Amino acid sequence: MRKTALLVAAATLLGALAAAPTAHADPSRGPHGSYGPYGQGLDHCTAATPDTTSLACHFDVPPGTYDVTVTLGGDTPGSTAVSGETRRSLLAETVTGAGQRVRRSFTVDVRDPEGEPTGAAGSPGLDLVLGGPAPRVAGLQVTPAGATRRLFLVGDSTVCDQPGDPYAGWGQFLPARLKRGIAVANHADSGESTVTFLQNPALFERVEAAIRPRDPVLIQLAHNDKQTDAATYRANLTTLVERVRARGGEPVLVTPIVRRWFNADGTLGNGTALLVNGLGVDHPAEIRALAATLGTPLVDLTALTRARVEELGPEASKALYLTTEKRDNTHTSVRGATEYAALVAAELRARGIVPERLLR
Repeated sequence: MRKTALLVAAATLLGALAAAPTAHADPSRGPHGSYGPYGQGLDHCTAATPDTTSLACHFDVPPGTYDVTVTLGGDTPGSTAVSGETRRSLLAETVTGAGQRVRRSFTVDVRDPEGEPTGAAGSPGLDLVLGGPAPRVAGLQVTPAGATRRLFLVGDSTVCDQPGDPYAGWGQFLPARLKRGIAVANHADSGESTVTFLQNPALFERVEAAIRPRDPVLIQLAHNDKQTDAATYRANLTTLVERVRARGGEPVLVTPIVRRWFNADGTLGNGTALLVNGLGVDHPAEIRALAATLGTPLVDLTALTRARVEELGPEASKALYLTTEKRDNTHTSVRGATEYAALVAAELRARGIVPERLLR
């Protein structure tokens, strides 16, 4: 009898919330469908802009890791994606049919600053955007994740949470490849090299202090080591690996993404594309050799991105970079960052760095 009474009371409360006038967008009406079992969380949401059906949601929580569960679907067909914090892709576009409900969960790293370590502080708490071509949201729940594993990223502007369009780092789109139970902690920062990442206390020292046993730490630094000699480069990467291991973390060396710099024959077999610096240091070759010496897992992103860019060719590959928008053949577009994040995720799966059950 008591359980029945509680269920009736809960249903009455949700009905009152759905019907009550409020300054927030009312997700119980229109395209977002009705309140689901986690409908209370939508009280934290408002219309992202007056002319859109997207919802902007804010949760006043301290830094930490949080599990997010969204219930998607409505009375009409929908297609919903979730992003958060500094333009991170948290859930790829998910299609629902008329009357269908699907539940998806993921884990978010909330930190201060929320994006690049040396960039703007961002807003405190957790910010989510429930958008996409036709958002249909029936419920939302945010709960503390406790001591959930984190996947740390140490890198440069090709990896970081880029704050503004049209720039995008592959680390910004990696969260959408992961399920609840592991959060991407992207500490990559624009303009950094192996030298500066160790020198600046806001960078590696913060990562080091946060590492817990078994946390993977992906290290991709090369683009800005333009005048770093080979011995120093190897020593810096070795220091990063050893300090990760000292904390119980699992270091993973990642070769840099290629620059879109073609030869006349339509290949990328040149030092500019393949990150050979002004001193003749072949960064990918150094990383490959060091990974073998240190017994560290290797993600050869140089080889993977080279294959993809050469496959597309000089014209179609422009869409992966900011060639058209900025005449920039180093930094990726949203499409490029999305594709390169998928390459990284496939390597994490193939090498057992992240358990299969935590990968989408």
